[in-house]
Amino acid sequence: MTRRILILGGTTEARELAGALARFDVALSLAGRTARPAAQPVPVRVGGFGGVAGLAGYLRAERVGLLVDATHPYAATISAHAAEAADIAGVPLLAVRRPGWERVDGDDWVEVADVRAAVAALGEVPRRVFLALGRQEVAGFAAAPQHDYLIRSVDPVEPKLGVPQAEYLLGRGPFDAEAERAMLEAHGIERIVCKNSGGDATYGKIVAARELGVRVVMLARPVLPEVPAVGSVAAAQEWVGHWAARRGV
Repeated sequence: MTRRILILGGTTEARELAGALARFDVALSLAGRTARPAAQPVPVRVGGFGGVAGLAGYLRAERVGLLVDATHPYAATISAHAAEAADIAGVPLLAVRRPGWERVDGDDWVEVADVRAAVAALGEVPRRVFLALGRQEVAGFAAAPQHDYLIRSVDPVEPKLGVPQAEYLLGRGPFDAEAERAMLEAHGIERIVCKNSGGDATYGKIVAARELGVRVVMLARPVLPEVPAVGSVAAAQEWVGHWAARRGV
């Protein structure tokens, strides 16, 4: 039986899991949206597969024995493709799904379905808004040019947001709560728009918002395929160990 494992990554969990499964033939696939991705502990494949059929063909051609979807919780398209392709190719699939953040006392959250709803939730009154989103989502806020935006991303946002007032920060997490609070205060932030990414790396802004009484407009998580799933790297290691033992890998 093949020991080959393909991890669909781009997250901290994917990188950590790849390193933890060193006894297997592991490869990590990145979508290629980040110009300077973090260093990875295993061979990396960059770029798309050409949809469901392309991924299914790759799984067969490379004799992949297990597919692990450890993509971002909001990467709904690739998660759907992974589920379909694994079924077509007859390859077991495991999803590593980081739990979302839970509201606690002091949090002022407004949960919305998408970017359009987030724009509406900001209202008509001009505000200083921190956009902690991917570059793909930022463009939608051109529909609300009355706000003054602070936009943070790993890579530069191009083209720039078509509004009169926007400032850009480059940064890659983790971001601690103390630094996030200082940043929000320095820029006079009144609203934060973000995803419920879960994990510790970007939770600092949620803590800072709670301490400062800043409202958070939170994009809800998308619906993902119903497949075998775990919530941590440790649980994924255990699952893979059982998978390998059952198949004599």
